[in-house]
Amino acid sequence: MSRRTVVGVMGGSVCDERTARLARALGRGIARAGWVLLSGGRPTGVMQASVTGAHEAGGLTVGVLFDDDREGAAAGLDLVIPTGMGAARNIVNVLASDAVVACCGSGGTLSEIAMALRFGRPVVLLDFDPGAAFLDRCGSGRWSLAATPDEAVVQVRGFLADLGRA
Repeated sequence: MSRRTVVGVMGGSVCDERTARLARALGRGIARAGWVLLSGGRPTGVMQASVTGAHEAGGLTVGVLFDDDREGAAAGLDLVIPTGMGAARNIVNVLASDAVVACCGSGGTLSEIAMALRFGRPVVLLDFDPGAAFLDRCGSGRWSLAATPDEAVVQVRGFLADLGRA
């Protein structure tokens, strides 16, 4: 049996209602595609919304936590990995993902995007554009912009096919 494809969903621990709706729909799309959803595992923002969507659609969810308290994890996570690493856990999130979808976020999200591109992971930016000048300087990974969760899933599928992971 081949290993499961992991799609990391990155985004702010605080987000507006629009971003939460998009992240939740993205989580459902990832689950329906048969991929594992990996997130930072916090019970707020993009992390909780994407996990909720994947959980509702019967998908497998993994949370790689900022701290060492598994009780502070998002509801609906199947696997909780407490790290106690703080923001350093961002590199674990990126390297454990075959592809990354980034929703609106701030410094932590931008660092995950930069690391994903640095380590050759494809990145789809869902309704979030930090600018080509930033993205093109981050590394060899490919990136694209998506306006909707469905579009993001299609773009991830294309990147995975290019990597032989589809």
